[in-house]
Amino acid sequence: MKANDKKTVEKSSIQASWLFPLSVKNDFVFNPSPRDFTVEEIPLYEFSGSGEHLIVQVRKKGLSTWELTDLLSNRLGIPRRQIGYAGLKDKHALTTQYLSLPASVEKELEGFEHEGVKILETTRHENKLRVGHLKGNRFRLRFKKVLGVQKEKIDRVLDWIEKSGMPNYFGEQRFGTEGSNWQEGQALVEGKLRIRERKMREFLISAWQSKLFNDWLSRRMGISRLLEEFGEREVEGIEKLPVGTLTETKRQEHFFKILEGDWMMHYPYGRLFVAENLASEATKFSAKDRCPTGLLPGRKVKRALEPARIVEAPYDDERIAEQGSRRYAWVFPEEIRRRYVPEKAHYELSFTLPKGSYATVLVAMLKGGF
Repeated sequence: MKANDKKTVEKSSIQASWLFPLSVKNDFVFNPSPRDFTVEEIPLYEFSGSGEHLIVQVRKKGLSTWELTDLLSNRLGIPRRQIGYAGLKDKHALTTQYLSLPASVEKELEGFEHEGVKILETTRHENKLRVGHLKGNRFRLRFKKVLGVQKEKIDRVLDWIEKSGMPNYFGEQRFGTEGSNWQEGQALVEGKLRIRERKMREFLISAWQSKLFNDWLSRRMGISRLLEEFGEREVEGIEKLPVGTLTETKRQEHFFKILEGDWMMHYPYGRLFVAENLASEATKFSAKDRCPTGLLPGRKVKRALEPARIVEAPYDDERIAEQGSRRYAWVFPEEIRRRYVPEKAHYELSFTLPKGSYATVLVAMLKGGF
């Protein structure tokens, strides 16, 4: 990323409601709390039952995963780095997740008590849990003050999501209470800020990577939305793309359009490959067999090819020395279950998402914008 790219990123960071084709204002109430928001981690694999690591299933409330690991570190007298986890869980929900601890603390753990933490079960495994070692998460949410018209709006958007999926934005909690973690990460990359603690440094820089991804995704959502309203030549002019770039893209039926040069990945996991035959890739994308991916900039990461690279380049900070990766641009919620309680004006919703995806993004779609 060059200095003159800054305005492009700032402009694209506005995630306007018009980006979503069914966007309608919906004023139901959702306040994330342990009563109305639960998250259950789905393990990537079955634990073996033997080994030098103690696998602990924990239910918590009022604590972030980092606060939980700090608490266990202090109570058990072990360094935090010896505690493994597969994913970070929301502080404002009732969440169930797995941690790995050295087996040597099993006895000390038996007497562990805390008002916000309950140990549900323990087992053993050969390996320490690492970030990403989970299949996904199961969410349960309760919306309040949902009247008839509001229920119909929620149902209509959920019908669309069941069929077409949803954009894989990083949720607002990814950026901290004030939403400014990414700014510190950017300052670290630019050499304007120094932090010695490696984990905190990596965390803040990853927030900057996430911000760049979200901005790129908003740009791609914008292109997809424009193609629903205008001809490909008009959109090429608006986006300053070479003539002919969007000819095949315009013909795709799915709302989120694939560009030539995009890196695709089999869904919900699999290898990366470049989109070449757009018609074929679009058909398989609609069938939930594969998805386009976006860039988390850094080292040793595959960049998009032309012409997709034209759109990606302003959101690629090549100064980032940390490992880069590619992330699904789109995901498909599964096991969607709904229940409306008219006498209480409550709407109860449950669904599963793959790892790294945010329920709060789905909620934002239901409320009419990002």
